[in-house]
Amino acid sequence: MTRAAAVPVAFFDVDETLVATKSLLDFWEFWVTRQGGPAGTGGRPCDPQRQAAQPAPPAPPSTAAAGPPDRSRLNRDYYRRYTGTPLSLLQAAARDWYALHRRGERAFVTAGLHALARHRALGHEIVLVSGSLRSVVDAVAADLGATAVRCAEQAVTDDGLLTGEIDRPMIGRAKADAVEAHLAERGARAGDCHAYGDHDSDLPMLRSVGHPVVIGGVPALRHEAARLGWTTLPGDTGPHPGKTS
Repeated sequence: MTRAAAVPVAFFDVDETLVATKSLLDFWEFWVTRQGGPAGTGGRPCDPQRQAAQPAPPAPPSTAAAGPPDRSRLNRDYYRRYTGTPLSLLQAAARDWYALHRRGERAFVTAGLHALARHRALGHEIVLVSGSLRSVVDAVAADLGATAVRCAEQAVTDDGLLTGEIDRPMIGRAKADAVEAHLAERGARAGDCHAYGDHDSDLPMLRSVGHPVVIGGVPALRHEAARLGWTTLPGDTGPHPGKTS
């Protein structure tokens, strides 16, 4: 008996591929303000249970030391800023941040949303692959109809507090590994699948499928896309298609 072919999968980066922002930084500003600190200060999340006896926070993600940035290290440093925070509190804040973000007139990357809608109409599985917080990506996934999320997993204590550690930054090669693991689980053929990204760190993921697409994109990525004959789409931004006032 012939085994039915697995449903093709469409993998999407999130920041500046679907949502027109860098969600790690945007959510951080929202979080700091929500916890009672002025936006832009770079102060750590305020947790009354753990505030005393905590070490000084790492440098804000936007003020890395001079020299080529180590994106994986910066990503880990970012997550450590939430050490001692109840996961439930972070999840609620992420939902509120996204509800606010989605009302913006230029909150989404139009081509990314249109591509995702096409894949849904074709019955393809939609998977979001992101270095951002799972709580944020889960909110995006629920709204846009993605069926799975692949991102860094935050470690949680038995009493529901974030330790500040993650399993692996979902950047670069880690995204390709996540794609390959998902395809293996589903029994899908890489050549039948699609991936969308905007940054050269998405290259390993894009190379992992048969139909890579660059949306907007930094010059290095667009150059590589042109060299390889990949599809490119504009990075124009606009509102959520279901936006209401």
